[in-house]
Amino acid sequence: INVFLSPIDKLVNFTEQFQRGMSGFERFLEILNTKPEIEDSDNAVELTDVQGEIKFNNVSFSYNDKTEVLRNINLTIPKGKTVALVGPSGGGKTTFCNLIPRFYEVDEGSITIDGKDIRNVTLESLRRNIGMVQQDVYLFTGTVEENILYGKPDATREEVIRASKLANAHDFIMELENGYDTFVGERGVKLSGGQKQRISIARAFLKNPPILILDEATSALDNESERLVQQSLDVLAKGRTTLIIAHRLSTIKNADNIVVLTSNGIEEQGTHDELIKKGGVYASLHKDIKF
Repeated sequence: INVFLSPIDKLVNFTEQFQRGMSGFERFLEILNTKPEIEDSDNAVELTDVQGEIKFNNVSFSYNDKTEVLRNINLTIPKGKTVALVGPSGGGKTTFCNLIPRFYEVDEGSITIDGKDIRNVTLESLRRNIGMVQQDVYLFTGTVEENILYGKPDATREEVIRASKLANAHDFIMELENGYDTFVGERGVKLSGGQKQRISIARAFLKNPPILILDEATSALDNESERLVQQSLDVLAKGRTTLIIAHRLSTIKNADNIVVLTSNGIEEQGTHDELIKKGGVYASLHKDIKF
């Protein structure tokens, strides 16, 4: 009886697996065929020779036509300067930064880079000139080198090593079983949080963008990892237009300009010392150690 039943069981199992596989494949095709919400305009041009001046001109934004997250924001970020965004949760800091690479489209107003409306340049050239280091680092299944190469796919091994050294990542990479050829596992499960963050920074060094966005890049790290990552970020930010979102004073106090964002918009801005003397929202946050 087993001789007859075994092939039947295999056929039933295969049929079930095939059906599940087809369902997954159909969902995959649906995603591939989904039209992007944000696309290049008909007359989009390349964004070239970027200096890095960013301007928000009366910008307003809301998710799904609901309560406005940003309202009438006006801000100029000079090229090569570092601006820190602080404020309570829900004030729109991450949204502010996500509008620059056009992850979302503004509802009103405009954002310009070197005087060019970002809606009038190609998405590829816009995002090529922006580097992002975020709290949640996404590593892909593959080797350490392959993950760093996402910053510049045609880079040489020497360029990858140079970027890794600048990111304080080279030493720990060389201690891995196969160095740069070590597989990191799904989403980098074989690496610690600090190691993944330094690989993300190495990507940014390799990309070498004129505009840099650091979104809570050190908030989830232990003290030693934070120290190494912060050293790397300080080097990375030199000479670039840099936006920092952070809750730690050590990360933001040396910024050229600190912008306090709340649900009311930009409450105040200035240097650390200026805002402390002013005694406003920033001084209150500082006193209560809320960032």
